Amino acid sequence: MNLTIRIGIVAIVCIYPAVPARAQETKPAAPPLQYADMGDFKLQSGETIREFRLGYRTAGRLNADKSNAILWPTWLGGKSEDLAGLIGPGNVADTNKYFVVAIDAIGNGISSSPSNSRSQPRLTFPKFTIRDMVESEHLLVTDVLHLSHVHAVMGISMGGMQTFEWMVAYPDFMDVAVPMAGSPQSTSYDKLLWTSQIDALELDPEWKNGKGLKPMTGGFAVFGEIESMNITSPAYRVALTRPGDFATFMAKTKAEVKGNALSACDAILQREAIMGLDLAQEYSTTLAELASRVHAKALVIVSPEDHMVNPEPAIAFGNAMGATILGLDTPCGHLSLDCVSAGPTVAKFLDRPGSVKSATLEGPAK
Repeated sequence: MNLTIRIGIVAIVCIYPAVPARAQETKPAAPPLQYADMGDFKLQSGETIREFRLGYRTAGRLNADKSNAILWPTWLGGKSEDLAGLIGPGNVADTNKYFVVAIDAIGNGISSSPSNSRSQPRLTFPKFTIRDMVESEHLLVTDVLHLSHVHAVMGISMGGMQTFEWMVAYPDFMDVAVPMAGSPQSTSYDKLLWTSQIDALELDPEWKNGKGLKPMTGGFAVFGEIESMNITSPAYRVALTRPGDFATFMAKTKAEVKGNALSACDAILQREAIMGLDLAQEYSTTLAELASRVHAKALVIVSPEDHMVNPEPAIAFGNAMGATILGLDTPCGHLSLDCVSAGPTVAKFLDRPGSVKSATLEGPAK
């Protein structure tokens, strides 16, 4: 069973305010899934993913001078099909204007992953990094789609982390960058969260060092509890869950995230990639000095109450490079894009970056 993480599915559904998240029970139809088979893909570590393939979907039409492409990599555990609600005519990524490429990041169960590799299954799959995700995406865009430049790179959460990496690794490749709820550097608090979730999975008796076959009910239950505690703020949870409703809330939380050792391998390796993210260390400098390397016009979206991806590195890096910073003032935390109507601002920035100024958007707790 593939692991489903709420971090993407809830937050992604309603960055655009057209339909409330809880009203969108049926996902919009996603463009057809395509695969790029890339042979052996060498990682930054020197290891190789054999029989490497990358999943992606395209929507819209590439214009004559190939200047209207938008790259949108997936978030932690997310799939490209989950972006369908944000891509289309009049949407955040307007396909009347843009050619949108939604890309399944390494390790998400669609692109090459521990759960689907024939030659390197489970924990024999090489460890990869956020930079490796970006390099694979660059290879897709240049060698398969034959693009030498794109209008924008954008993403949410781990997709935002990839966006930051894109901005530094390929500073002249895009005109615009929109990292949302992402970071250029994992803090110790972030690593504490990801480590706790990994430990919860690996302590399950059916983990069996990644070789288990039965459902990991205990491990994934604790995994879900940790996520629920961090994905929003304390104020959000107190406001939405009365003490008398706690038992029902916990039962639902434990039941929502399921999987076995196979899907746990995907979850663990993507989290380890996030834990290793540190652009300053990667380039042997500071974030402030690294900012001068960025040429794209950037819209950095953060929530001060984000307890899942600490917003401070994104704010500091954004300020250093003179980016437009959009703060989301809501106790929804990492799910702030579900609570605040940021979609129109993102769409406006994609069209006319200079017309959007740094600001704070307020939203309700629900």
